[in-house]
Amino acid sequence: MNPLILLMRSLAHLPLPILRAIGSVLGVVLYLCATRRRGVVKANLAACFGHLGAAQRNAMARRHFKLFAQALLDRSWLWHAPVSVLLERIQFEGALSELDKPEPLIFFAPHMVGLDVGGVVLTELRQITTACIYVPLTNAWAEQWMVQGRNRSGHVHSIARKDGPQPVLRGLRNGIRLHLSPDMDFGADGAYWTPFYGVPAATVPALSRFAKLGRARVCTLVSRLVPGGYVVTLDESWPDFPSEDTQADTVRMNQTIEKWVDRDPAQYYWVHKRFKSRPPGAPPLYD
Repeated sequence: MNPLILLMRSLAHLPLPILRAIGSVLGVVLYLCATRRRGVVKANLAACFGHLGAAQRNAMARRHFKLFAQALLDRSWLWHAPVSVLLERIQFEGALSELDKPEPLIFFAPHMVGLDVGGVVLTELRQITTACIYVPLTNAWAEQWMVQGRNRSGHVHSIARKDGPQPVLRGLRNGIRLHLSPDMDFGADGAYWTPFYGVPAATVPALSRFAKLGRARVCTLVSRLVPGGYVVTLDESWPDFPSEDTQADTVRMNQTIEKWVDRDPAQYYWVHKRFKSRPPGAPPLYD
């Protein structure tokens, strides 16, 4: 048996306050010991929140590591606890009537620390067949745990990014909803230099293109970590999207992320090198 799965199954039985306390301690350890990732987080925050003082950004970085670790351990009960536990700890709110409409639908899910909670709500609690695009992990134990956990419902179609767009489009046309998180740096090829908090970011235009080719609506789906568990919010479908201007659509996507991040900046996935790719002539952002 995968030792990571055994560990998480054991943690799933802990009361949430105890698990969150362990996560808080783990977050402090990661902040102190994961020096390279701490540098990435601080570089991201300096680039995006340069108007804040260094002390404020450092406090945000420390809180981010705490939330990151808590969300990591929360996957124990998200993926291994009974459905009754999920119902007790997750609140699903917003434009839920969008789920009943028959047209193809893309859930645009920005990379918050609780990203996987939205997928659990859709596939396990609502039994909605949903596709997701994933990048394979280098650690085989983590890969197995992630794939099994995300598909605990049996309603998930996992599509490797290397397989290209056709499996995604076929799914949309066959009534499978798409859970899409394209706010990562996959390199400059095929990406637009789109501002994210005023910093040029290599941004793939997947949201606009999938919506256009799949004739799909787009609804923002955001998961926020709260003391009692999570609040998952589904927004109404975006009006006038996609447009004829794919780059403008991609700018709109980043602006939507910013609005959600501004509510609680520490909950965004700052450990990712969002600005790894740089425009020609621009200095690197990370050491």
